[in-house]
Amino acid sequence: QVQLVESGGGLVQAGGSLRLSCAASGRTFGISAMGWFRQTPGKERELIVTRWSGGSTYYADSVKGRFTISRDNAKNTQYLQMNSLKPEDTAVYYCAAQSASSGRYDFWGQGTQVTVSS
Repeated sequence: QVQLVESGGGLVQAGGSLRLSCAASGRTFGISAMGWFRQTPGKERELIVTRWSGGSTYYADSVKGRFTISRDNAKNTQYLQMNSLKPEDTAVYYCAAQSASSGRYDFWGQGTQVTVSS
């Protein structure tokens, strides 16, 4: 099992920045990728960023050039730096871990609210 704990959400004005953190614990050696998703009411959860264990990354067009994923191996923590935030970025953000065995995002954080005011 892998446990993920998120932090860093909040309220920010448009154009501002926030950094989300996702601390992982447990059997983290079985993780092949870490992802960040977001969800707004009435919509499906959207994958916005993925970082594979080899270092390659994927960014959705909606966040490319504004969001950056990084990690601190010593702390077993992933970060999502979000710059130039827009009101449409308002959502609950989730980090997730992809299992190497299943290829699915089997482990999820509790979610953190990000609200961008105009």
